[in-house]
Amino acid sequence: MISVVIPTLNAERGLLRTLACLIEPAMRGLVRDVVIADGGSTDLTLELAEDAGCDVVRADATRGSLLDAGARAAKGPWLLFLHAETALEPGWDSEAYQFVRQGDEKRAATFRFALDDKRWSARRAEFVYRLRNKVLALPYGDQGLLISKAQYERLGGYKPLNVLEDVDLVSRLKRQAGRAVITRLTARAITSTARYHADFSLTRPLRNAARLTLYALGVRPERLQG
Repeated sequence: MISVVIPTLNAERGLLRTLACLIEPAMRGLVRDVVIADGGSTDLTLELAEDAGCDVVRADATRGSLLDAGARAAKGPWLLFLHAETALEPGWDSEAYQFVRQGDEKRAATFRFALDDKRWSARRAEFVYRLRNKVLALPYGDQGLLISKAQYERLGGYKPLNVLEDVDLVSRLKRQAGRAVITRLTARAITSTARYHADFSLTRPLRNAARLTLYALGVRPERLQG
């Protein structure tokens, strides 16, 4: 029913944690296949993926290219894009099943953003990201994206970008179907702090906000990848 697409590049440290949350849903038939889209890993990423029974495809090492290559190789009618540093908490599969069961192929769903860190600075970062979600209705790729393959293909898929590839796709989705087209599920998508280099200062959110502002003003995302 659902194909999980995970882009990787030297992701051995977090991949097993991400795959672990997919085991029970796969045993019950909700997760049909897991596609690892790899950009040239030189660590144990590919060995771990193959040992876990994942399908492996290779593509250019831009996140957008990897996500699109994984989507094209996926077998299920629904796609769940998930970062290799992110694990979904128990219960995610029940919510995803109910969402898919509704059969509205025009809608998409995301999970709640969270960080696996107990520090106050992590809670502050989560608050900033939730505020962005509420005000702009633009979820992060770290929250996962559940979307029908038919809708994904109608939108033209991910562009070969290293930044804002998630914003670009969701923006096209909203233009086609409206702001309320994205359902926010209650289960958390818990991202490893290693992805944020243990830096929860306001620098990263402000940098992201600057990119979003430039994107909203019409600057092409290809020019914002530096």
